[in-house]
This record gives sequence, structure tokens and C-alpha cells, in this order.
Amino acid sequence: MFQRTPAIARKFDLQGSVIYLGFIAIFLFFAVTLADDGFLTTRNLSNIVLQTAPATIMAIGLVFALSAGEIDLSFGSIVAVAALSGAVVMQEHSMFLGILAGLGAGLAIGWINGVLVAYLRLPSFLVTLATMGLFAGVARSMTDLRSIPVLNDTFAGFFGSGTLFGIPSLVLWTLGAVIVGHLVYRESRFGAHVIATGDNPRAAQVSGIKVPRIRLAVLMISGGCAGLAGLLYAGRLQAAKYTLGESDLMTVIAAVIVGGTALNGGKGSIIGALVGSLLMGMLNNGLILMGLAVSDQMIVRGLIILLAVAISLRDTTRA
Repeated sequence: MFQRTPAIARKFDLQGSVIYLGFIAIFLFFAVTLADDGFLTTRNLSNIVLQTAPATIMAIGLVFALSAGEIDLSFGSIVAVAALSGAVVMQEHSMFLGILAGLGAGLAIGWINGVLVAYLRLPSFLVTLATMGLFAGVARSMTDLRSIPVLNDTFAGFFGSGTLFGIPSLVLWTLGAVIVGHLVYRESRFGAHVIATGDNPRAAQVSGIKVPRIRLAVLMISGGCAGLAGLLYAGRLQAAKYTLGESDLMTVIAAVIVGGTALNGGKGSIIGALVGSLLMGMLNNGLILMGLAVSDQMIVRGLIILLAVAISLRDTTRA
């Protein structure tokens, strides 16, 4: 017993605490080094939270996919298609139909990914890599590379620039998604089935879990979350463009992995994904305030992903 305790403690420190310790360390670093550059101002900190809202929504969907042993690389393209679909429909029809179009586009693409993975048994990495390129092309062809303005003030307020009791709508969407995602992931039978599928799909199948349905469901959840993120982008920017979501792939994957979700399935954290998303947003903000070039920012984000992957794989493969 006494020989196992230190190993358990080290595992807990790495898997349970590294994200929070890292968040505090990076925050303190920027707070000290950028004290005279406005990092700690209320406006700057609130901008970090608002800017990370769509990424956090996407990260929640990716937690479900990774926990089931799958991956979705197409969510960036889904964001653009969903935003453009909603904006185009709203130009001719009601806001309600525009919302349905955006969310429906995300769920439909997630369904396509899910069917190919769950029932045709194709690898999710290759399937979503292909659909990422496919729907990136669809987004470009939908409006001939034109930006579509969102002129509906109610939509813009509800999904982006509005407030309720002084709380920005983007914050409310984020909190709502995190609460629902956490409860479903941790407290529901479906969440337990997702984790069991990612941990050992054969054992899950033997125990009565409909593994193909779980795989289909998690990829639809990922697509639906990306669709919602597209509407949030369109509401906040009051426009939809094919470039929306293009730069989110690395950021969202980093947020999820840093937040404690295992790449090989069976373990994840919605709260960790939220903290990871805020950490990546804070990191991007701090690096910009420090005057680093875009290439340097990409290098730093890549190093963080590499470190997070090393920690994740080390913990899940260590005896």
C-alpha cells in the first residue's frame, strides 16, 4: 500500500492539477510582465472571456468525441458552413429559420461523419480530415467568398452582443453549455456509455452498450456544438464569412488536451476544457500584447500542445 501511494499522488498531480496550476502560473506571468500594457484591465479580461466563447463551445463537443475514442477535425469547417447557412437564410426568412439552418447544418455534417465512422467503420481521423476539406470548399462556394452581413439586431443580441441582467450573452451561452455538458458527461447514463466506449469498445459492446450509436451521437454532438459556435461568431461579428473557424483547430484541440481529455479515449473533463480554452485565450492575448509575431504565437501554442500530449500519453500508458 505504502509503495503505491506516491505513484497515485504523482498521477493526480499531473492529471488533475496541471491545468489549474498552469493557468495560475501563466496568468501571474502576464500580470507581472504586462502590468503596464493593460493586461489586467477589466476590458481586456472580459474580452478574453468573450473571444473564447465559441472555442469553449467547440471544445465541449470535442471532449465527447475524444472520450469515445474518436476525433473530429472538421469542426472548423462546420463553423463556417453553419454561420453562412444561418446568415443566408435570415436574409430571406425569419431569425428562427436562420437559427435552425445554422444548427441543422452542424448536426447534419456531424451525422454524416458519424454514419461513416459508426456504420461503415472508417477511421474518424481520416473521415473528418476529408470532410474538413470538403466543407471548407462548400463554405467558399456558398457565397462566392463574399461576407454575408447579419442585419437582425435581435439575433446579434441573442448570440453575440447582447446582455441579460448585465451579463453578456456570450458568457451565458458558455456557462449554459458547460453546465449542460458537464451534467450529461458526468451524471447521465449516456456520459458513462461514452467513457466506457472510449475506454474499451469491445467490453462496452459485450455489456450491452450500442457502441455504433454512441459514436454517431458524439460526432453529432461535436457537429452541433460547432454549429452553435458558428452562430455565436455570426452574432458577435454581425457577419458570416468562409474564414470563420479556420484558425480554431489547433486552439480547440490544445484546450481539450490541456484540460485533461485523453487522446485515446476513456477520460475527459468539461470543466478542464473550459479552463483550457480560457488559458489558450489568455495566452493568445498575452502574446499579442507582448508584440510577438503570428509565427511566434503558433510556435508557443504548438509547444503547449506537445507538452500536453506528452503528459497525457505518459499518464495513460504508464504501468
